[in-house]
Amino acid sequence: LEAVKYVCHSLLPTTQFLLFFFSLNTIILGDANIQREVLKPPAQGTKKVSHLHFYFHDSLDGRYSIRIAAAPPSYKSATRFGLAAVVDPPLTEGLADPGSKLLGRAQGLYVITSMEEVGMLMDLTYQFFEGEYNGSSISVLEQNAVLSPLRKMPVLGWSALFWLARGYVLAKNYHYNLTTGLAIVEYDALLVRWLAVWC
Repeated sequence: LEAVKYVCHSLLPTTQFLLFFFSLNTIILGDANIQREVLKPPAQGTKKVSHLHFYFHDSLDGRYSIRIAAAPPSYKSATRFGLAAVVDPPLTEGLADPGSKLLGRAQGLYVITSMEEVGMLMDLTYQFFEGEYNGSSISVLEQNAVLSPLRKMPVLGWSALFWLARGYVLAKNYHYNLTTGLAIVEYDALLVRWLAVWC
C-alpha cells in the first residue's frame, strides 16, 4: 500500500502538468478554429476610411483620475517618474469643458516611465457614445512624449463599427500645464475598415 501511495504521489506533478498542457492545447486549438471562422476575408466589400476629430481633457489633480502608485516622498523627480493613475477623461466635440458636446470618454492607465523627459506609457480605450460611432471604441497602447508638438500612436484594439480596423491617432497639445497636469489635447484618429459581407 505504501508503495502504491509513493508511486501515485510521484506521478501527481506529471499528471497535473499533462492535464494543464492538454487543456491549454484544447483552448489554443479551439481559439484557432474560432479565428479561422471569424477572421475569414470578406467575400465582397468596400474599404472605408474614417476620420475622427475630438478634444481630450486631461488632468492629474483628481478631477478625472485616481493616483494608484507614486515614488517615495524622498525621491525627487521633475517628471513625476513612477506615478501611475487610473483615468477617465472626457472627449468633447469642441474645446470647452464643460459646455462642449460630450462624445465619449478615454478610460485606462497612465504610468510615467521617463526620468529625464515628460513621458508616459499610456494604455487607453477611447469609448464613443454619440452619433455614428455610438457604442464603438478604439484602444491605444504607446509611449506618449507629451511635450512633443505632435505624437503619432498606433491603434491596437477596436470594437463594434471599428472591428478589425487599422489606423493611428495624432495627438497635438492645445494647452498643457506641467505643474497642475491640466491639458487639452486635440486628437485626429484615422482608421481603415471594411464594409463587407462575410463568408
